Amino acid sequence: MDRDGTLTEEVGYVNHPTRLRLLPRSADAVRRLNEAGVAAVVVTNQAGVARGYFSEDVLHATNAALVEQLKRGGAHLDGIYVCPHHPTEGKPPWRAACECRKPKPGLLLRAASELTLDLGASAIVGDKASDLAVASGLGVQPVLVMTGYGRGEWEYQRASFSVPPAHVAEDLLDAVDWYLRARR
Repeated sequence: MDRDGTLTEEVGYVNHPTRLRLLPRSADAVRRLNEAGVAAVVVTNQAGVARGYFSEDVLHATNAALVEQLKRGGAHLDGIYVCPHHPTEGKPPWRAACECRKPKPGLLLRAASELTLDLGASAIVGDKASDLAVASGLGVQPVLVMTGYGRGEWEYQRASFSVPPAHVAEDLLDAVDWYLRARR
């Protein structure tokens, strides 16, 4: 799942851990995955590092805040995979045309390898067309949520989606419920 706008509130660049807030029902969604024995994995572009908006230390502290907020909700993540790069902004090593920046598949492939995930039995949940585009060629089910940028992207830009969603969900919990039903 994507982080900003999908699991947490979309507030622009999260340059301090106190700015990170779970969306309503997100802890419930992750907990349902946990209870079903399904890996709960975040894959997120965080170009704020490349752009100099926040440091790697702030990124790590923000992800630690995410883990803590989920823990308070009785949920846990199996992994957090981050692309800190941007193809044209910042200075090397952060300015890079990498394979990990969504919609390229690097983060998903790395997560699949490290966590022994079957991408063909997986879903990617996000609030942007670029989150779904990463599913192309991997057999991953793309799911769009109406949180974050999702509603605007779906209502005004759906004709330009390179990968249409297999499901459009109100929020992450709706997406998880759909996935778990479809999996049975």
